[in-house]
Amino acid sequence: MDKNKLVKMVTNQVLDSLNTKTDSRQDYDSNKYNIPIGISVRHLHITQADLEKLYGSGYKLSKKKDLAQPGEFASNEVVTLVGPRLKSIENVRILGPVRDHTQVEVSQTDAITLGIKPPVRRSGIIKGSESLTLIGPEGAITLDEGVIRANRHIHLPPAEADKMDVKNDEIVSVEIPGTKSVVLRNVQVRVKEGWVLQMHLDTDDANAADVQCGLKARIIKE
Repeated sequence: MDKNKLVKMVTNQVLDSLNTKTDSRQDYDSNKYNIPIGISVRHLHITQADLEKLYGSGYKLSKKKDLAQPGEFASNEVVTLVGPRLKSIENVRILGPVRDHTQVEVSQTDAITLGIKPPVRRSGIIKGSESLTLIGPEGAITLDEGVIRANRHIHLPPAEADKMDVKNDEIVSVEIPGTKSVVLRNVQVRVKEGWVLQMHLDTDDANAADVQCGLKARIIKE
C-alpha cells in the first residue's frame, strides 16, 4: 500500500475512534431537574467541650437518624436558643458528629424571632458573626460568635461536578420548578469525595419556592 494512503487510513481510523468515545458529561442534560433539594431547618453543630457544658461531663451524642451526607446524623439532643431580649426557640436539634467549633444555623425568620442579625455565611466562617445563648438540661453557654444564616449551597461528589461542569466554590444560579418557580442566585458549589448530590436551602428559601419533598432543581449557566 502507498505510504500516503496508509497514513491517511490510520488518521481516519483515529479520528473515528475519538469521535465515538463517550464524553463523561453526555449523560448529564442541563435542561433536566436532577439536583435533589434538602430543606435545612434551624440546627447547630457543636464541640465536645460545649456539649458537655450543656449535657454533662463525658456526654456523647446519640443518633436519631442518618442524614443524606455520609457520617452525618441528627441527634436526639436538642437545646433552647435564647436571644438578647430573652426571646427563645426551643427544641433546636444538634447535628453530629461533634465538630471543632460550635455553629448555630438559623433562617431570617428565626433571627427576627430571636432579635438577632446573623450574617449570611458559608459553613465554618463564623468570625465576627452573631452571638446567642444555648440552654441544655445540665447548663448554659453564651456564644460570643457562631450564629449564621447559612448560604445556599450544593453538595456534590467530584464525578457529579464533572458532569455538570462546575468546580468547588463556584457560584451558580439554580432554577427550582413548580407553581412558584424561582431562580436562586449566589449558590455555592461544594465538591468533596464521598458527598451525595443535594442542594441545601433554609426554610425561608424553601417556603418562597414552595419546595416539597422530592422536588429537584437544575443549574443555569448564565
